[in-house]
Amino acid sequence: MRLHLASLSPARKETLERVGITPVLLPHEVDEQALVAQARDRGVSDPSEFVQMLAEAKARDACERADVTGLVLGGDSMFAVDGEVFGKPHTPDVARERWLRQRGQEGVLHSGHSLVHCVNGKIVASAGGPTATTVRFAKDLTDQEIDAYIATEEPLQVAGAFTIDAKGAGFIESIDGDPYTVVGLSVSKLRQLVRQLGFSFTDLWNS
Repeated sequence: MRLHLASLSPARKETLERVGITPVLLPHEVDEQALVAQARDRGVSDPSEFVQMLAEAKARDACERADVTGLVLGGDSMFAVDGEVFGKPHTPDVARERWLRQRGQEGVLHSGHSLVHCVNGKIVASAGGPTATTVRFAKDLTDQEIDAYIATEEPLQVAGAFTIDAKGAGFIESIDGDPYTVVGLSVSKLRQLVRQLGFSFTDLWNS
């Protein structure tokens, strides 16, 4: 059984490759901002609901558009500090604003997972669920370090404006929960979902 990844996220792809799974990449065409706005209009405020909704939309879109037969995984991540939800900062100014706020604080990284079994572009079964990990940042992080990190552009395209597996790792003091959730894809959650659909996780190993 081949795993298809409904994402172009380098972090998710690299995570899968580290555990022996080389996925087929299927870019989605989901308008994430529009879906989040519609959810907010319906009164949704829980970040775990947002990420799960987006993960499901991505998996469904990729399955149907690419006429896939196999398993398709969709994912999404958001970071919450003091109840405020943050996605990717995209710009240096936004990234710096977030780092000045979260320095010495803790937040929760929420990742949504949606796994669908597709046959000729039609979903025949699905499983999914969110995971969450608490992240604590260094209190002694200097403005110079923040500016140097932002200058690498690494934090601009990741939820929460930080990474745990690259340059941002030195700014994290501790976590509570699954470290892979912080990367955006809980491997243990993926195994659970694969089993729920009646397959073996080890059957996905291909590298």
